[in-house]
Amino acid sequence: MIKEVMRAEKEGIERMLETPETEYEEVLQVFENCKGRLVFMGVGKSGHIGKKLAATFASLGIPSMFVHSTEAMHGDLGMIGKEDVAVLISNSGNTDEVVQDVAPLKRNGVVTVAFTAGRESRLAQACDHALFYPKLKEADALGLAPTVSSTLTLVLGDAIACELSARKGFTRENFYAYHPNGALGAALKKEQESKG
Repeated sequence: MIKEVMRAEKEGIERMLETPETEYEEVLQVFENCKGRLVFMGVGKSGHIGKKLAATFASLGIPSMFVHSTEAMHGDLGMIGKEDVAVLISNSGNTDEVVQDVAPLKRNGVVTVAFTAGRESRLAQACDHALFYPKLKEADALGLAPTVSSTLTLVLGDAIACELSARKGFTRENFYAYHPNGALGAALKKEQESKG
């Protein structure tokens, strides 16, 4: 079963690799032109992936944060400003707790991006822009637990972050400025010191 799960997730990535890069360009432009922060939103496993993506984007020089979709409706919408872009994550695109955020975000002047496998979903229809990944069977024995879908969300999000960071000319020196501690920070500090 272990190898079957790995194979299913690998095959999911291979399917996503068939998507032309041009399909991502519209959202890349939105992210590139963002004057504020990218605000990742979601619940459940999508929320956990959103937290990780916010951390990755931030470490690569793209101001980002995570706001839980349910908490947003209880005051945390106040964390999100008109210059921010909200990235709402839902595999189905029909998760009520996520879809409900779109209308108030748009009323508040926030640009919205659906991040989903549901091309015809309520979330995709409601948001200003959309980032899609393939809709595939999950890898667990029941075909229910977010496995393939969460992996694809993470992989595509990481790829977008790396592309955007490269476009912005983010350097090793910049990375050190945001990551001064740990093994990475120590190695980068040595690099900086060796340069004088």
